[in-house]
Amino acid sequence: MKIIADNTVPYLKGILEPIADVRYLNSNEFTPTNIQEADALIVRSIDKCTRELLEGSRVRLITTATIGYDHIDTHYCDEAGITWKNAPGCNAASVGQYVLSSLLSVALRKGEALRGKTIGIVGVGHVGSIVERLCEAMGMRVLRNDPPRAEKEGQEGFVPLDTIAREADIITLHVPLTKEGRFATYHLADDAFFDKLARKPWLINSCRGAVHDTRALLQAKREGKISELIIDCWENEPHIDPDLFALATIATPHIAGFSADGKANGTRMCLEQIERFFDIKIEKIKEVIPPTPANPQIDLNAFGEERIEKAILRSFNPEEIDSRLRATPDRFEWFRAHYDHPREFHAYQIIHATPQEQSILSELGFNLSAINAR
Repeated sequence: MKIIADNTVPYLKGILEPIADVRYLNSNEFTPTNIQEADALIVRSIDKCTRELLEGSRVRLITTATIGYDHIDTHYCDEAGITWKNAPGCNAASVGQYVLSSLLSVALRKGEALRGKTIGIVGVGHVGSIVERLCEAMGMRVLRNDPPRAEKEGQEGFVPLDTIAREADIITLHVPLTKEGRFATYHLADDAFFDKLARKPWLINSCRGAVHDTRALLQAKREGKISELIIDCWENEPHIDPDLFALATIATPHIAGFSADGKANGTRMCLEQIERFFDIKIEKIKEVIPPTPANPQIDLNAFGEERIEKAILRSFNPEEIDSRLRATPDRFEWFRAHYDHPREFHAYQIIHATPQEQSILSELGFNLSAINAR
């Protein structure tokens, strides 16, 4: 079996070699000539699996270590009999961590609390559901918008976009990028949506860049319809709009889902798809695990006030990658390829937490030590 893999898919090298001829390529090396004899591809979102790439090849399976799959020409694959598989939910907890950490970073900067604020979650799938749980643990009121789910499950528990525009202090986007159908999300956040905003909310896009209309978003920010802007996903990446970049409160290079845990999950899911498709056993799949954090214990007594907030930011602080990107925004893809993947909440153990803090931190997903206040 011949497998071509993106050479930045983490924790992969050495896993497949006992059973396959594996070749690792840079994204710009995914050419028709290089992949022609491959039986399977393991890709990331930067690897464009188009008709031009695939036509005439013997590729039978494409696995992507990402939730999104808009980099795969699924229509052509279906026509050509090429099976394609994504990794739904693989980095959902990572994006949830990014959203909560970013909100706390902005809130602490402004001297405000998240508790009591209303957050509107647009798209309540794998990621949105985790964001909902985290925000409720922090005492926030949650409004949920998900028309496909509401149609299938009933309207109870869901609200229209107009309600979010009217009532939300914070709006976070967690939808796939789709351009067709009744629930298309391309430029979902457009002039009409921004014109309805009533509370000058904070806006977060950590799903796909083209879910917002950059021109309309710029105008809304300049006119004060949006007070704070957290952008991880940009239209036309890696060529991000310099004006939007300058106006963003937090600007990151599409790394919200880049936790070490999410990366390991995505790689493992690709391998599991290969196992099922080719009816083989990959013995070394159990070795796909992220490294232990350098400092896995968080002592709340090391902090003064906002102990929970600072514990969360100790696991991941978006201001670090924000600062690096602002220094050299032309290195957008370099930062993605050389990112120091953080661990998620569950990789950290909390000590010296009060009973009330333990309840919140446990709900967030942290491990609790026996060394806690009683």
